[in-house]
Amino acid sequence: MTGELVGVAGFARTLTHAGLPVATDSVETFLRALREIDLADVDAVYWAGRATLCRDPDDQPRFDLAFDAWFGDQVPRATRRPTQPKHSPMAALQTAGEQRTDGSGPQLAVAADDTEVLRHRDISSLSAAERAHLAELIAELRPRPPRRAALRRTPARRGRVDPRRTVRDMLAAGGEPVRPSHHRSATRPRRVVLLLDVSGSMSPYADALLRFAHVVTRANPSGTEVFSLGTRLTRLSVALRARDPELALAAAGRAVPDWAGGTRLGDTLQAFLDRWGRRGLARGAVVVIFSDGWERGDPALLGQQMAHLHRLAKAVLWVNPHAGAPGYQPVQGGIAAALPHLDLLLAGHSLATLQELLVAVREA
Repeated sequence: MTGELVGVAGFARTLTHAGLPVATDSVETFLRALREIDLADVDAVYWAGRATLCRDPDDQPRFDLAFDAWFGDQVPRATRRPTQPKHSPMAALQTAGEQRTDGSGPQLAVAADDTEVLRHRDISSLSAAERAHLAELIAELRPRPPRRAALRRTPARRGRVDPRRTVRDMLAAGGEPVRPSHHRSATRPRRVVLLLDVSGSMSPYADALLRFAHVVTRANPSGTEVFSLGTRLTRLSVALRARDPELALAAAGRAVPDWAGGTRLGDTLQAFLDRWGRRGLARGAVVVIFSDGWERGDPALLGQQMAHLHRLAKAVLWVNPHAGAPGYQPVQGGIAAALPHLDLLLAGHSLATLQELLVAVREA
């Protein structure tokens, strides 16, 4: 069924190009319907798709256009039956990577890997083309920073009575009674600190993690700080505030002197706490460490620094790309020393797990 899944998702993309966006649950319903019919019967496939993927009568013309483009002029007609032999719809669904051209319409391309499949693929196993597609998907992420209570209050329709505004309104009305004004506690974004391991063992994930850090930074530039961890500590916050992701990554690459080197997590984390963290950067922040936990230094030092960090921060999350592997055990020296001081250990090996991380950060 793998080819079938990829093909169905490709057909859904064709519908999107035709102006008919399709929800994921509708695609799943379409797939279940295909399992109940004769896949060689193009009419049955047509009606299964129209019944599950169209939610409004106005969707039918677009659905017919996409179906014709995908299956080759095979839409059933009430007054005319196609005279050409009908090929199996599944043969079309499974020709991922084929391109159809039409003299009057745009070229429709079927990607080798569908977006939904790509979301769950391990980043380290992607081809160059898939990494380019992944970069586009990461750029489309819309993170929302965690919130914290502010000292000030904000006007509200309900809540506690705001005596000052109520009195001002009464004075403006000549002393006559007025409807009481209300207010509630205001919130402001909570600081997020991202610490990225740039050692050799993390190289397959470095580009994606930097792009992820850029998206998070752009969502809240003044409230996000990014550092690289290797044999030394490097601040990347300013470089990643550039609007263009390629310019931001190029600036970050020039700033880091120890790409793909060793890892001294304890030393670099101590440098972060001494120079930045204890001075306020980590206080009340959500701190996310991206690392596989391989430590060339003393794991005991890392454990001590993690304990200090946990006391300062609101929450400490560790993202380990190997944590998503079946049967994973946190036995590496670094991760084992850090584990008692973590609020959450997450996998970060795919786009889907990075999206889960955004939710975890927002809810921390």
